[in-house]
Amino acid sequence: MGNWVVIAEYYSDTYRTEFICRGQETKDQALTALHAALHTYLPSKNIVEKRRRVYRYADQESYLVVIKGKLTEWECTLRIAELISDSADPAVAKRAQMDVDAAEVADGPQDRIPPGY
Repeated sequence: MGNWVVIAEYYSDTYRTEFICRGQETKDQALTALHAALHTYLPSKNIVEKRRRVYRYADQESYLVVIKGKLTEWECTLRIAELISDSADPAVAKRAQMDVDAAEVADGPQDRIPPGY
């Protein structure tokens, strides 16, 4: 089980999240894909890369990538994420799939399908 993704988060007129790689089975596979993307990922904007700097956050699962172009500098955060309803951790997956009454407040993040779909 497991459905891990590699995402890029950045601000370009609005805040954006872009999926770089989907469907990784394990966290280790997602980290491998993340490390590969650190040196190859380019934003959808037309940037002619002159220099790239990669900063590691303390959690070691997130990185800040700063690309210096001819005219501009561009920044994004690359990280991994897991779909909680498909988690390999049974407690997380079970909690994500619980039905919650309208009056009951959930104690953690949940995937859900809105009524009528």
